[in-house]
Amino acid sequence: MLLDAALLSTGIDDIPATARDLEARGYTGVWASEVDHDPFLPLLMAAQATDRLQIGTAIAVAFARSPMTLATTAYDLQRYSRGRFVLGLGTQVKAHVERRFSMPWSAPVARMREFVGALRAIWASWQDGTPLRFQSEHYRHTLMTPMFAPDAHEWGPPPVYLAAVGPAMTRLAGEVGDGLLVHGFTTERYLRERTLPALEEGLAAAGRSLDQVAVTLPGLVVSGRTDAERAEAASAVKATIAFYGSTPAYRPVLELHGWESLADELHALSVGRRPDKWTAMRDLVADEVLATFAVVAEPEELAAQVRARYGGLVDRFSVYASYPAPLDRWDPLVRALR
Repeated sequence: MLLDAALLSTGIDDIPATARDLEARGYTGVWASEVDHDPFLPLLMAAQATDRLQIGTAIAVAFARSPMTLATTAYDLQRYSRGRFVLGLGTQVKAHVERRFSMPWSAPVARMREFVGALRAIWASWQDGTPLRFQSEHYRHTLMTPMFAPDAHEWGPPPVYLAAVGPAMTRLAGEVGDGLLVHGFTTERYLRERTLPALEEGLAAAGRSLDQVAVTLPGLVVSGRTDAERAEAASAVKATIAFYGSTPAYRPVLELHGWESLADELHALSVGRRPDKWTAMRDLVADEVLATFAVVAEPEELAAQVRARYGGLVDRFSVYASYPAPLDRWDPLVRALR
């Protein structure tokens, strides 16, 4: 199991130093998310500051962009990083695509299938000289002149990972993706009983095998060296679970464990006007729910717990800690998995 790290927006001014530190500590890769900053620019800085660290987006919002503009950015990053870039894509939800990005929304799985197909057709025209003739319901790319075509390079197009929670998008990752980005709001049971079976269905439909798709998970972790640190971590992760659990798209994870009533209560609070609703939502998350979603252990015990829970299920793991923590808190985990 490979160990990755997240490039957090709170350290946006120290990306080169952070990336060098992560590489020196023994991490395999770093992921940047599209939340309150562009996901690509920090990765360029990280690539320039390191030699072996893999860089990737987890995630970039596909439907906020044209396949052509995204193909260009990703192809350039693959070249600048000398083959160390991974393009991780997600759909976001309808409200954000339409109202935040002012872009069209349609059935996400079908659109993502076309989006990935368009990317690969564009990259083939640059890398192999294949005539650009991609036409689908939502995307049409049929013009590529030499002036606008980047030169082919020895590293070729980057691998494409797809983020998925539900079975349909997970199957698509098995059909067309190079990797699956599992959402942090998951459990070992959901991985075993829902995610991996759906992934294998997609692989079978495409005549592919499991070793052709990397499964990566940002796992929720509660850890600390003192009672105060552990209490702070538990409170923050409970709030994260409550936030995701209030969203209907993530309800199936709670349903699998028989926690439908929790999903109902969280959603009702999230759309209500109670001034302390986020605190109230956090307080609904019981310790049993926390222990099911998160690895809860002291730093020296994390590696054993991560292996016991996710060994054989995921290829890459990163710590999803929704609270401030120094990097040395995770050093025992890095050393054990390195």
